[in-house]
Amino acid sequence: MINNAMSPLDGLPTLLVVDDDEIFAQTLSRAMIKRGFSVMTANNAGDATRLASASPPDYAVIDLKMPGESGLSLIRILKEFSSSTTIVVLTGYASIATAVEAIKLGATSYLAKPANADEILQALHSGEGDDLIPMANSPLSVDRMEWEHIQRVLSENQGNISATARSLNMHRRTLQRKLLKRPAKS
Repeated sequence: MINNAMSPLDGLPTLLVVDDDEIFAQTLSRAMIKRGFSVMTANNAGDATRLASASPPDYAVIDLKMPGESGLSLIRILKEFSSSTTIVVLTGYASIATAVEAIKLGATSYLAKPANADEILQALHSGEGDDLIPMANSPLSVDRMEWEHIQRVLSENQGNISATARSLNMHRRTLQRKLLKRPAKS
């Protein structure tokens, strides 16, 4: 799905939001519009490439893991369209290796999900890195990490509960109960 929330001709800085979670992408888009951006959204690398080729964005927020091409390959593509595009990579599956690779490819920042709009905005304006950006005081809770992992596997199985339960080596009813319990944000 491609969505042009505002025209890039309105004089505002342009932001491309790329995330396969359509609800998250729309929520972030609305929050960034309120913060003064002209926002375009895409739910995969192909749609993002088409949007960026027509109008290279000033800024981009890219999910790392999406069906098809990953966010890492999209960094390279966006940098080919405009070397001045500031890119923040978001992921629920942070690792040192992917963070290093994202920065090598040209991303400015790398944030672990869940990240709110203010954290993303701060990362977008951090330039070439900022050691003054505060780190989260506490790591994600075990419940939150489990929830994120289940959501990733569920997404990989296109929302199929039975296939997800098999992948996780878990009884289907147990998985359904876990999905009904949403963990706290931390």
